[in-house]
Amino acid sequence: MKPSRTVWFSLAAMLLAVCFICAAAEEKTGGKPTPFGIKDGSMPEDPRDYRRGGQGNDYPTWPVNRELPDDVFTFARVRYNSSYGGRGGWGRGSRKWATDYPDSDMNMSYRLQQLTSLQVNPNGAVVDIDPGQIRHYPFLYMIEVGDISLSDEEAGTLRNYMLNGGFIMVDDFWGTREWDNFEVALKQIWPDRKIEEIPLDHEIFHMVFPLKVKPQIPHIRFAEYVINQGITYEFDKPGSEHVHYRGVFDDKRRLMMIICWNTDTGEGWEQEGTDPWYFREFSEKYAYPLGINIIFYALTH
Repeated sequence: MKPSRTVWFSLAAMLLAVCFICAAAEEKTGGKPTPFGIKDGSMPEDPRDYRRGGQGNDYPTWPVNRELPDDVFTFARVRYNSSYGGRGGWGRGSRKWATDYPDSDMNMSYRLQQLTSLQVNPNGAVVDIDPGQIRHYPFLYMIEVGDISLSDEEAGTLRNYMLNGGFIMVDDFWGTREWDNFEVALKQIWPDRKIEEIPLDHEIFHMVFPLKVKPQIPHIRFAEYVINQGITYEFDKPGSEHVHYRGVFDDKRRLMMIICWNTDTGEGWEQEGTDPWYFREFSEKYAYPLGINIIFYALTH
């Protein structure tokens, strides 16, 4: 017995409804940015899977353009070797490069998506110092570089990246000893360029949010310990009392690298939900405005 015309119409209507539902779901899901970073299996593609037990499930995600999924800003963090002799020994196993990860990267990405007109990759990326990886990202973030160890090849890769238009933000290292060690790496990267103090009137401090001071953003542990004393430096590291923002410029005076020494911008991103006082005094007031300014400078110069 053949189905009646009414049954056919009913089936067609059901099929059409399913198609609309699937299309709506696909539209809501959006596209998926291509991961150009580390592919050796040591890092999850989704940073929400970085910690065991699903602790990252609370971090928001959002759709990106389905037709142009790679037309987004991606917060890219650099994995590097370290000479640090603590847990993990020499190499990437010390994981100083992963300080505050993935919380700071994901919070910064979310705030960029929320507060600006940028289309932002909700997952970010982790990259090695490899030209095939870093060339996809105009902005790179390096943290805890006080014990960094670069090969001459890696130094050349970073130098070529910046000379070709890339930008690096260096953050969260404290005291004279850590500066002296990082300065060795700087001289590898830039044997013929000066490291300059960036004045407060430079446009990087005023791109989106006009900052009236060069902020020193403390680790939350230090901030809460001396909450009533106004101390924002790491008092167990000599030479960390005064914040510095230093940089390297190309021949046309484009800033290629900002070095945030004796301050911890990433902590302000990571700890935004830990303590209302810390969020109000450091995350909201300084860490996010400064980070947004730096990223907008990187993308427009």
